[in-house]
Amino acid sequence: MTGSTAASFTADDYRARMERAARTAAEAGLAGLLVAPGPDLVWLTGYTPPAVTERLTLLVLAAGQDPVLVVPALEAPDAQKAAGAPALALRDWTDGKDPYAATAALLDASGRFGISDNAWALHLLALQQAMPGSSYTSLTEALPMLRAVKDAAELELMTAAGAAADATFEEIRNVPFAGRRESQVAADLDRLLRRHGHEQVDFTIVASGPNGANPHHEAGDRVIERGDMVVLDFGGLKDGYGSDTSRTVHVGEPIDEERRVHDIVREAQEAGFRAVRPGAACQDVDRAARAVIAGAGYGEYFIHRTGHGIGVTTHEPPYMIEGEERPLVPGMCFSVEPGIYLPGRFGVRIEDIVTVTEDGGRRLNTTSRELVIVE
Repeated sequence: MTGSTAASFTADDYRARMERAARTAAEAGLAGLLVAPGPDLVWLTGYTPPAVTERLTLLVLAAGQDPVLVVPALEAPDAQKAAGAPALALRDWTDGKDPYAATAALLDASGRFGISDNAWALHLLALQQAMPGSSYTSLTEALPMLRAVKDAAELELMTAAGAAADATFEEIRNVPFAGRRESQVAADLDRLLRRHGHEQVDFTIVASGPNGANPHHEAGDRVIERGDMVVLDFGGLKDGYGSDTSRTVHVGEPIDEERRVHDIVREAQEAGFRAVRPGAACQDVDRAARAVIAGAGYGEYFIHRTGHGIGVTTHEPPYMIEGEERPLVPGMCFSVEPGIYLPGRFGVRIEDIVTVTEDGGRRLNTTSRELVIVE
């Protein structure tokens, strides 16, 4: 079980998710879905095995048949406690028995199945050996939008996670920056996220001065100096749902160019947000933000996509990137996070999580997007 996540949903919620997943798989021409331990299994059943081991745990979903969770016998008592357990059948197996033969008996031996991206090769190869006529595709490739549209309860959890990240920023902006190492400020972010309810912290990027030109800089031993731009990007899971926000602060008064670049990124982020509406393509969000930065002459310094989906993981489909023509749908949640990265000098990124509404978009992060001065 993952914190209080399972307690937030009922067996009926999980039953509906599994039925929808099986139906969507059938519509995609698949014989079923095979879901290994990981975020998909948590989302579909509320169950996380007590430990990641070589023993096979696999949820089998197919239209027209009841969901079955194949689970090691020694872990069956924990599986039975999962919130979604009443909506599925447990098929346990003991050490010394062949779990792949037991699983194959539940499947169309010549079918094509969607399988979790994080399924172990050990298990996939053994299933292929047990069913030589079967074939497989990754779950993200087959059903990329499986978890993309959040229901009302999920949106409440996403909103709470965003508010916790915002509260963290409001506190971190008041800690000392000058004279401290990036790693020390990163530790402050970790502590504050946990204080505000995060059970898992996925990243605490603190990128000062020239390090800010690296979008995924790992906070290190560099001592932050007066005159530095500092990119802060942090998030994780609160009650099983993700937060992710970025703000760029400045230690002491910035120079005119720093203010100008920050203003451009802020305008780009606003343009990306304004592009969010039902029916718009994901790439429209990227195009809107990128047009502002390119128009200001910094297009070559915006070196990543404008956004990514978020939910029970902090990065998941859909992606706000050129070429992604998938339409936005109410309930989708994703980041809008343009940036400018000037090698050897500084970087700026501003990021909010946004959800699509019936007539536009709503930010889940509401802290100031103006350039914040820290000491």
